[in-house]
Amino acid sequence: MPLHPPPDRSGSPDRSDRAAPLLRVDGLRIGFADGEAVRGVSFELRAGEVLALVGESGAGKSMTARALLGMLPRGAEVHGRVLLRGGPVAPADLGRRLAWIPQDALSALSPVHRVEDQLGFAVRAVARVRRGEALAVARRALAGVGLGPDAAAAFPHALSGGMRQRAVIAMALVNGPEVVVADEPTTALDPERQEQVLALLRERCAAVGAALLLVSHDLEAVRRHADRVAVAYAGRIVEVGAAELVLGRPVAPYTRGLLASLPSAGLPRRSRLPVLAGAPPAPGAAGTGCSFASRCPYAGALCRRTEPAPREVDGRTVACHHPFGEAA
Repeated sequence: MPLHPPPDRSGSPDRSDRAAPLLRVDGLRIGFADGEAVRGVSFELRAGEVLALVGESGAGKSMTARALLGMLPRGAEVHGRVLLRGGPVAPADLGRRLAWIPQDALSALSPVHRVEDQLGFAVRAVARVRRGEALAVARRALAGVGLGPDAAAAFPHALSGGMRQRAVIAMALVNGPEVVVADEPTTALDPERQEQVLALLRERCAAVGAALLLVSHDLEAVRRHADRVAVAYAGRIVEVGAAELVLGRPVAPYTRGLLASLPSAGLPRRSRLPVLAGAPPAPGAAGTGCSFASRCPYAGALCRRTEPAPREVDGRTVACHHPFGEAA
């Protein structure tokens, strides 16, 4: 638990609080010498919700997530706005108001410090307290994710992958952030541990009143844990809305193709796994028109000529000239 409990965010906000997003990303563009990897991404994250950002490799998911915390590689040129409660994100907000959970927990933990000490460092980075008080907060945070005194006093290499990921979750939440950004946080875990860690992550975010941006390629896990879903393709958001709509009744051809490529329980033995035909363009090579046109069975001349603008379709926002597979 945080040293100073976060403000109570569970009460009934007034009408203006409900209407205003907690985090707003507006027209985010990230370019490098060889072109743009993120091309005008916009979305909102509301207080207390889980928003999943999904898509194939190279869609710009991790790049978008890292941009929120100023963690882009050298040479990145960034345009657009990221607003937290209506204001720009400041360096001092990182770790206090915004927290990060990376893919590889071991790389996020120092090999030469005990786990509880590392959480204590995080506490003291934002609050002037004695080491003993910071360690007490760290141990409570670790206990909150199921890690007892022995695990707290251990070095990271002595913990299992699942335990290390729990420690990183505790570290991200120890100061009571408003937003947690988790980039494929269960990639290195087996399916059973993945489900346990995701359930724990959502539970602990709710406990401190934090909203969660979950970057993931696991659509089934997203179906179980996300409130809303944003589908990314070639550096843009092509569909965003409530999880039950986007994953249950997708309208963008790319989203439908992505879901159709998932293996099903009724797939005959020895049959080939379904695939989404073609490959996404390399970052910076999307070209003109709709970047999915070369893979889309409904694409026409308009698709190859003009990039579709986002519009409201069936209760969600879609960037597509031919949602529902309308004839080109």
